[in-house]
Amino acid sequence: MGTAARSISPATVLVALASVACQSDDPSIGDSAVQIRDSAGIRIVENPRPPEGSRLDWRIGPEPDLSIGEVDGEDPYTLYFVRDAMRLSDGRIVVANGGSHELRFFDARGSHLTSRGGEGQGPGEFERLLTLWPWPGDSIAAWRAPGSGISVFDTEGSYERTFALADHATTPGFRWNPLSVTRDGAILVAGIADDESMIELQLRGGQGQLLTSLGMHPGSERSGTTRATAYRRGSVLTLWNDLVIVGTNFRYELKAFTTDGRLARIVRRGHELRAPTEAEVLAYVEENARPGTAPDEIRRQARSTPVAEHFPAYGSVASDATGHLWVREYSFPLEARPAARSGQSAQGGAQDGTRGGEK
Repeated sequence: MGTAARSISPATVLVALASVACQSDDPSIGDSAVQIRDSAGIRIVENPRPPEGSRLDWRIGPEPDLSIGEVDGEDPYTLYFVRDAMRLSDGRIVVANGGSHELRFFDARGSHLTSRGGEGQGPGEFERLLTLWPWPGDSIAAWRAPGSGISVFDTEGSYERTFALADHATTPGFRWNPLSVTRDGAILVAGIADDESMIELQLRGGQGQLLTSLGMHPGSERSGTTRATAYRRGSVLTLWNDLVIVGTNFRYELKAFTTDGRLARIVRRGHELRAPTEAEVLAYVEENARPGTAPDEIRRQARSTPVAEHFPAYGSVASDATGHLWVREYSFPLEARPAARSGQSAQGGAQDGTRGGEK
């Protein structure tokens, strides 16, 4: 199946929103100021809950800056199972085409240049191509090579080497996944327990070796049954400049660790937890039911489905090239408009282009 007109503009817009939203040095929102204090060497930033009706109606423009992909066209442009994409410093674009396990290189105008990789067990091949990251020297790191390895390619797509992470795992019963790469080439790795209840975070070096353990952290919310929990809450793990962000969206709080494992900052925002209604649970079951499931069966499943006590406090988290942290507000079911993003400055105070995004 082809993937037509795959736009890379949303990532560009995210950075643009951050730069617009964060031009002011005033860390206040409305009439309430952000409170910043230090406790035992840890900076704690308390952002108040934004006032009702303060969300700005920002939306991604209808036309992409660039579109790559065709439904019917030459093979390099018929993309399928696209897992990731990244832009090189010279403007070229690399697409992780999961269907063919290839890195496909395009110029800044979207014209295909070359393809590298493919499915297999040999050098530069992949058993399942999932993710790309910038690697020091304007190179590319790609996961997953055979043996759960990470392969490195140069700027022209030539294969350089592969190194493994699995042999360096320190905790039995955990499966290990790389999450991101720091600017100096350290790899943020998560070890997820088999029951998903706990996560061990580590930083690994360019050979896969253990550099630092960031300790154990809560994982995803589980019901203890085989049935998925409706609106279950989970963990948030990402990089923010040279800090590692760790959190669960059980509450509106993000912890920032240095690369040597020290807790350096805690960022919070006022938030009121809300429990799912019967109508929202029914909507969840209906969305996840098999096609053609009868309405009576959907209602029966809704009555027996485990439900989270509260909705997640927020959605996803991402950082941008200007050093700001963006938090996607949680999209409630049955809510028509998409969730907004609220920005955090490099100090952790809200510079809120969406004015907090509260409903």
